[in-house]
Amino acid sequence: MRIHISIVAAVLVAIIVLAACNSNEHPPKITASTTPAATNPLPPGDNARRITPAELRDEMAKNDAVIIDVRGEASYKQGHIKGSRLIPATEILAHVDELPRDKLIVTYCS
Repeated sequence: MRIHISIVAAVLVAIIVLAACNSNEHPPKITASTTPAATNPLPPGDNARRITPAELRDEMAKNDAVIIDVRGEASYKQGHIKGSRLIPATEILAHVDELPRDKLIVTYCS
């Protein structure tokens, strides 16, 4: 049976988003850093890569990243990262074909 790659990618994104947002562990404090994200250690538990605000700004300035807010609409309306797109975590699979394949996809839930 052949599985379409976008379905596999969507499932992986959904798992990472849900694991990161539902982790019982406290994520590391996010601070500005010049350390590349690839060298930052992963926090134990959810294996979701973290990046700093400075790294995200750099990626956004190069148009190399997309920010997805995976919270609900009410939380999004109360405030969100400028330029982010609302796709609640429960709807990621329905929107996977809309996500770019050539950019860093950054999700946040709080």
